[in-house]
Amino acid sequence: MKAERTSLPEVLLIEPKVFGDARGFFLESYNKRALAEAAGIRAEFVQDNHSRSARGVLRGLHYQLQQPQGKLVRVASGAVFDVAVDIRMSSPTFGKMACVELSDDNQRMFWLPPGLAHGFLVLSDSADFLYKTTDYYAPEHERCIAWNDAELAIPWPLAGAPTLSAKDAQGLPFAVAELFP
Repeated sequence: MKAERTSLPEVLLIEPKVFGDARGFFLESYNKRALAEAAGIRAEFVQDNHSRSARGVLRGLHYQLQQPQGKLVRVASGAVFDVAVDIRMSSPTFGKMACVELSDDNQRMFWLPPGLAHGFLVLSDSADFLYKTTDYYAPEHERCIAWNDAELAIPWPLAGAPTLSAKDAQGLPFAVAELFP
């Protein structure tokens, strides 16, 4: 396993060892010891999630003000443009982002510590998106920042308007969203 820092030093791009041959491939999608040794991540994961979305679906930018979740995300099938935004006002990288493409071809994973907003756009016909979280989903504490916030200016690779949930269509501008101290 190999880990590299992104433009947000605490957000890591992780490349697992992939063993492939004519039959297919094998990889460890999670190994607590290897993650700690390669990336210094010693998080306790309490929930696994799996979403499937069609091309052009954009989910996010989500976060929980209480019970903030660290996330280890990956794509089992398809491809997504994945985004992490630092929304911790006391952080030196406040308001900055890290963007990566995750796919079943590159098998990379993305680590987002608690205190960041997260979103992704599906680039393939469909995508199966898997993520482990360090705290439980708490809808009463969930918030959403507008995916197209002008201040953040996320470079979504879109050819038109994305498909959004009703909740995501109501995302607040970054300037007025409730953020972490």
